[in-house]
Amino acid sequence: MVRGDLAWDSPPDSSGAGTPAPPAGGAAGSAPPTAVHAPQPLPADGARQPPAIVYVDADVLVIDKPAGLLSVPGRGLEKADCAIARLLPHWGPLYVVHRLDMATSGLLLLARHADAQRALSRAFAARQVHKRYEAIVAGWLLPPGSGPHQDWGDIRLPLVVDWPRRPRSVVSFAHGKPSHTRWQPVQRLHWGPHPATRLVLQPITGRSHQLRVHLQALGHPIIGDELYAPAPLRDAAARLLLHAGTLAVPHPRHQRWCEWHSPTPF
Repeated sequence: MVRGDLAWDSPPDSSGAGTPAPPAGGAAGSAPPTAVHAPQPLPADGARQPPAIVYVDADVLVIDKPAGLLSVPGRGLEKADCAIARLLPHWGPLYVVHRLDMATSGLLLLARHADAQRALSRAFAARQVHKRYEAIVAGWLLPPGSGPHQDWGDIRLPLVVDWPRRPRSVVSFAHGKPSHTRWQPVQRLHWGPHPATRLVLQPITGRSHQLRVHLQALGHPIIGDELYAPAPLRDAAARLLLHAGTLAVPHPRHQRWCEWHSPTPF
């Protein structure tokens, strides 16, 4: 078995109190440290990288999906290559629980049988799943407040798929669904010539492209975003600088909390 989990008897704290330690000596709640960060030669064609197994047991499989690889097949033969297609020959039937955008890297949870899928789907629907992402966005952001639990900002903007320009999503107060993202700056830096901020992100809801659209609406698009960033920021990185680094769920068999981590590759 491949194992990399941490199980708890109670769910992880979603209030923001138990936040990751900021890199480069930063402290949560203080102004993020400034660093100079040269763009790295990040691989754009992640589809050629096989997904690494983070954890597997009789009920679930957790992989570290590379950027550039679809989670599930799309329409047409050119979109048949995906994480599930690469795993099926080795792990047998797999059941979709959630998805990551093709451009996003990080933790993807799959069920190994229908009962596990149903249990996990209920957990996602009830928002009993805790996810943390890391991103590098354009511009410098400061912590939104001070004091206990005041170092997290909130974005509450309703989102809807922009059907004439799909797969894009847009903010729509008339037709959008309620959408909620929490964000915390942990480091100010330069990505090439661009001032930037490394953020920890916590999606409370799970709308299509939620993190990407919310940060664009905040005026700080994710660097490398081909859909939502202007050309200079889109071209500043060889991939979208968004990574799903932490995932915690109640296990479908015994309901104990399990948490998995994936290091950010940028």
